[in-house]
Amino acid sequence: MTLDQYENLNQKRNAQRAKKKVAAYCRVSTDSEDQANSFENQCTFFRQYIERNSDWELYDIFAEM
Repeated sequence: MTLDQYENLNQKRNAQRAKKKVAAYCRVSTDSEDQANSFENQCTFFRQYIERNSDWELYDIFAEM
């Protein structure tokens, strides 16, 4: 195996191991208390969903209230 072939193989292997950075977007449309609970539930859901996928890394949760 040549040095170039080894480098190419190593780059492919590293690319496969790299986690995808994933972000979530949560929002509510009113100021009611039910919506505030919904907002927290959305953030919790997306955080847990992303953490369950070993190929993903949580970048950030973007929020709009």
